Amino acid sequence: MKKDILWRVILIAATVIAAAMFFLPNTPIFQSMPEWWKKNMPNKGIVLGLDLQGGLHIVFEVEGDKAVEIATERIASSLTGVFERKKIQAVVKRDGLFVTITPANMDVKKAVEDAYPILTLADSKDALKYKISSKEMQRIKDTASDQVLEVIRNRIDQFGVAEPTIHRQAENEIVVQLPGIKDPKRAVEIIGKTALLEFKLVDDEASLAAELPASIIQGEESQAIERFRNKIPEGDEILFQRIVNKETGVVTKRPMLLKKETLLTGDLLAEARVNIDQRFNEPYVSVTFNSAGAKIFEDITGKNVKKRLAIILDGNIYSAPAIQEKIGGGNAQITGGFTMDESKDLAIILRAGALPAPIKTLQNVTVGPSLGRDSIEAGKLAGIIGTILVVAFMIFYYRLSGIIADFALALNIILLLGAMASLNATLTLPGIAGIILAIGMAVDSNVLMFERMREELRTGKTPRAAVDGGYKKAFWTIFDSHVTTLITAAVLFQFGTGPIKGFAVTLSLGVAINLFTALIGTKTVFDVMQSGREVKRLSI
Repeated sequence: MKKDILWRVILIAATVIAAAMFFLPNTPIFQSMPEWWKKNMPNKGIVLGLDLQGGLHIVFEVEGDKAVEIATERIASSLTGVFERKKIQAVVKRDGLFVTITPANMDVKKAVEDAYPILTLADSKDALKYKISSKEMQRIKDTASDQVLEVIRNRIDQFGVAEPTIHRQAENEIVVQLPGIKDPKRAVEIIGKTALLEFKLVDDEASLAAELPASIIQGEESQAIERFRNKIPEGDEILFQRIVNKETGVVTKRPMLLKKETLLTGDLLAEARVNIDQRFNEPYVSVTFNSAGAKIFEDITGKNVKKRLAIILDGNIYSAPAIQEKIGGGNAQITGGFTMDESKDLAIILRAGALPAPIKTLQNVTVGPSLGRDSIEAGKLAGIIGTILVVAFMIFYYRLSGIIADFALALNIILLLGAMASLNATLTLPGIAGIILAIGMAVDSNVLMFERMREELRTGKTPRAAVDGGYKKAFWTIFDSHVTTLITAAVLFQFGTGPIKGFAVTLSLGVAINLFTALIGTKTVFDVMQSGREVKRLSI
């Protein structure tokens, strides 16, 4: 056997062995392998998609108007600081999407427009009334959707879901697919929680603070706020702390009077982790701020010793400890009688970051795995029937050469499954369609070459010359057709979503592998058959 033929045989054998190794985790044999083998396997094999193994399909809508309101609130808070630094006497209030400033004089107007050129003046009669420009509003909404997408992706990654699908749909919708999820309710809570962490001072000095009841029944928060609405000092608000009786499990709410001003937010967090309180043996979340947040936290605690600082998440008070001394290092604790799972979930969403805008669920569908099993079985049956028919036709029509083409077909399937397993690719129903299409293309390539060989034989050429000529003449036709298919698959992968990408992946791999099996695999078999002996007749 010639050296170049030997190297091709070794290459084919090596690729088959590698493909089998990568695909091993998807076979029953893998369970009987030694533990050290399982732990050192570089991949987990092919992952089944949502349509094959079931899971969760959610569509969220990003509330862009709320993102604009949040931006307006931040601008209003920032303008107060601007006026203090410039020693300008002015009162700033936010009214929906408007920032109202009094008095309406030129110094105030210049300070506002210098600090925030994105604001447009809506009214200037009794007070300066500004709103964010239309162009900036649209940018905020678009940015909010992009940030929500990224935050959701980070949360899901930390939640540990394999092969999730997350993408934007329309202008402000986000589609999330979580294959094989075991606890859909917990997943939805983690994904959808806004996670806006705020630190505000408790106003214990106001007379209303003493009038507030120690607790109220859960569900009566709005009635309690309405009862004390006329007594709430300007610049204050009433929020509630959830209290759970450990013995009875009864949930009550404790109203607290807080300053509206947010002193520190969770966007300056560097770390959030679960620890155990050694005194009560209860989990809590320890948070660490970055350098900027640590400096702000140190200033807050230094200026407000003996006052209570409320830790608020999504408008709910988790704890309100008294500040005993200035706290350096930027470390704080969030307690609240958590279970271990609640602590872990809270740490996940804090590490992943707060959503820049609230989201609401438009669609929440749990897909059962039974549909997936039926689909897999139907796909298997279709693939088996199709393969048998193709194999039989090739043998009937091309005889021994047909058997060689069937060898290339088997090689194509083995390498394709191995390649998908090595990439931990997600197999979906459209992906199965891509595999079947790739199998069809593999047969088509061999048909082109065999017909060229027949033409060469009709001209009187020897079998060896006919094989070489057939491959040479068919090469560019096969190559061009495969390249155009690859371009199509690349476009589908780039602009498609979910199942379309699954189809594009399997089609791309199938086309690339088909070039190898058709142009190298079958040619090697012909060369081995003709090596070392004279072939007088070609069975084709």
